[in-house]
Amino acid sequence: MRQAGIYSGILSGGVSGKAGPHSFPLARIKKIMKKSGDDVKMITGEAPIVLSKACELFVEEITRRAWTMTMQAKRRTLHKEDVASAVIATDIFDFLVNMVSDDHSANSEHKGLSTTPATIMDLER
Repeated sequence: MRQAGIYSGILSGGVSGKAGPHSFPLARIKKIMKKSGDDVKMITGEAPIVLSKACELFVEEITRRAWTMTMQAKRRTLHKEDVASAVIATDIFDFLVNMVSDDHSANSEHKGLSTTPATIMDLER
């Protein structure tokens, strides 16, 4: 009989405490994984689950940082400019800067928004 793997707690909501469906469709994640390279042929059942959780954590983190930008602008609605500001202000999101910088710089100049990075203290407030 097959034993539960080390990531099987994620299946039952063990990491986040939530039970139920995954935030991201596992079939879509598996399809993306297979398209990532010619060498990827077989994928275990747990790999898409782990990546689904990683995606969920990524979205939560970038949303928290974008919400900080929203609050600094004294708004209650998160805009794409807030996401762009969060990406630009956070070193760990440098891989996304090229995706948001063109759109963000045009909107910042138009709206008079600051593109200066937020400090750690600003993000913890």
